Amino acid sequence: MIVRRNEPQSLAAKLDHLFGTVRRRNGQEFSYEEVAATISSGGVVISQSYIWQLRKGKRDNPTFKHLQALADFFGVPPAYFFDDDVTDRVNQQLEALRVEQHRLTELANADKGRAIAMRAGELTPDRRQLVENLLEVVWREQQAEHSRKES
Repeated sequence: MIVRRNEPQSLAAKLDHLFGTVRRRNGQEFSYEEVAATISSGGVVISQSYIWQLRKGKRDNPTFKHLQALADFFGVPPAYFFDDDVTDRVNQQLEALRVEQHRLTELANADKGRAIAMRAGELTPDRRQLVENLLEVVWREQQAEHSRKES
């Protein structure tokens, strides 16, 4: 089911949504420089400042070539920028993908923890103690890092 908005979204809002939703594998947002370099390496010249202007609504009349290249970069159809029905449908798909990626990441992290525990169980008691000591040091370092970030 597609939920329609009452008002059409601007190009800036759509591009901003893509930047906020389609991210690197590590979860970080793509930089303007990264987007511009990738698009330009494909033969469509575009600057990072122009992408910023489009995203912020300072410019709102890009060429079809630029929209096609942006759509290709973010993995959406060019109609994403023209047709609000397509925008809504793609946004729903992106949200479903985000939820599934989060679920898979959680599973992978749980599996990594189990794998570490299983390997540790195969160690001799003295080696297992070494691993426990190392893990304690790493855990304390992480806690201290979190405390520094929060203050």
